[in-house]
Amino acid sequence: MRSYKIEIRPTNHKSIVKFETDKFLVEHENFEFKNIEEAEKSPIAQKLFHLPFVKTVYIAQNFIAIQKYDIVEWEDVQEEVAQQITQYLNSGIAAISQPDTNKKIPITVYAEVTPNPGVMKFIANKKLVVKTAEFKNIDDAKNAPIAQALFHFPFVKEVFIDENYISVAKYNIAEWEEITMELREFIRNYLQEGKEILSEEAVARAKKTDEKIKEEQTNNLDNTSKQIIAILEEYVKPAVASDGGNIVFESYNAENKSVKVILQGACSGCPSSTITLKNGIENMLKEMLQDKVETVEAING
Repeated sequence: MRSYKIEIRPTNHKSIVKFETDKFLVEHENFEFKNIEEAEKSPIAQKLFHLPFVKTVYIAQNFIAIQKYDIVEWEDVQEEVAQQITQYLNSGIAAISQPDTNKKIPITVYAEVTPNPGVMKFIANKKLVVKTAEFKNIDDAKNAPIAQALFHFPFVKEVFIDENYISVAKYNIAEWEEITMELREFIRNYLQEGKEILSEEAVARAKKTDEKIKEEQTNNLDNTSKQIIAILEEYVKPAVASDGGNIVFESYNAENKSVKVILQGACSGCPSSTITLKNGIENMLKEMLQDKVETVEAING
């Protein structure tokens, strides 16, 4: 039986709240139900319509969004709704009872260069994973079928998967103009056929690691380290992700005022990463934390 966890996410529309899951509920389609009759093929939506304030239920890849009537405020009911959704999912109640598994969904994939000349980013029009995953070799990828398949290309060196893209690092035996189209078509066909991206075991391991990191950050870190993490999350990670990579806080030394971060994906080994660190992240932390940070050091993931 799958074990789901829910995170509550407000939206720009005050009457709608998203309840994000740590696993996919449906693979390709999105659903909208305005009443219990429309929700005939969604057992969980039917259950939710028994709540008198539920107006509309939306189900997408890894979230259920609910629009409410004005008879209640979300602050008063959202925790209870999150608990109910968790209980429904963990008891085996399906999001959609009869998904069309034979239906081929049009998938588009386009290639995008990154600041790292050795890495190309392949972006899909669908969500691929709920947690980032990095693979340095085929042994690392034993629970990631798509990464394993990519490592069968002799020029593929490393694979990094984030929300809706795959970053591929290559060996110098091939040039991008020779292999980009081949990789793009391979990834598109793989996704088009609905093949598994990460196994349940890989997702569970990533979730466990993420929870451990969050627990350590909550319990063991000093206030400056927590501030650094918050700055990286809000200001740095989105820009790094757009370049096909990721940045993770490693440590902070209060004595010499140094910060260590781990670079992943396209950022790992990138020739311009030193410039980015010095002119971007280091200056930002110096300015925002004043005399608490002097240097930032990168560790390639």
